[in-house]
Amino acid sequence: MTNLELKSFLDEKVVQYNTLDFIESDPVQIPHLFSQKEDIEIAGFLSAAIAWGNRKMIIKNSHKMMALMGNAPYDFVMSHTENDLERLEIFVHRTFNGQDFASFIRSLQHIYKNHNGLEAVFSTNQSRSVGTDSMQKSIHEFKKIFFEIPHQYRTQKHISDPLNNSAAKRINMFLRWMVRQDTKGVDLGIWKSISPASLSCPLDVHSGNVARKLGLLTRKQNDAKALAELDLRLREFDPIDPVKYDFALFGLGVFEKF
Repeated sequence: MTNLELKSFLDEKVVQYNTLDFIESDPVQIPHLFSQKEDIEIAGFLSAAIAWGNRKMIIKNSHKMMALMGNAPYDFVMSHTENDLERLEIFVHRTFNGQDFASFIRSLQHIYKNHNGLEAVFSTNQSRSVGTDSMQKSIHEFKKIFFEIPHQYRTQKHISDPLNNSAAKRINMFLRWMVRQDTKGVDLGIWKSISPASLSCPLDVHSGNVARKLGLLTRKQNDAKALAELDLRLREFDPIDPVKYDFALFGLGVFEKF
């Protein structure tokens, strides 16, 4: 395929998969349960944090997370007691356990009390120089702030660091949900201080394999270098909204076994 044909093909797939029907089989449904900004972003962050493995299990366990917080995530983050955190001990999703969950709640409270919330942390640290629009440095800075309070060392593995060569798939997906101005109602687009042009595709096994088959990606590993390579290609197709192509790559991989 020529570049023009490839863009046309991917644009068609975006239209096919970037629809409300997508929500019912995706963890993006969790932040859609809420209407208050802080509830939306905390619900989105926590469900994105456990978004690896079986999708049905991710969704089930994300709902369980919300239930353990009384389905009021912001209120729980800001006013929990140590007794409340003990309730979280029963939670487990793969290697993310109740202690990690409690640690995340403490760190989120720290961010809302001392750093003006999640949007402010990501917005303050984004790269703004011409040609380097990216949230990867911001994700690195976010991880430092997230873990600047006492925490268990084991919990650090649940926040990826792009400057450690991670593709940071889950945080990039969370940022897509929060930032992307989606006319179809899938991504929530509640953060206005970050440009969708700065977003990166949530690179995982599915999107990586499809990108390689389409000639968008040559690097074998799904790491930060591969993400930078994919970013460049997707920005050629749409510099304003490059991560809309996540719907095409993911849909082709998961639903069509491309």
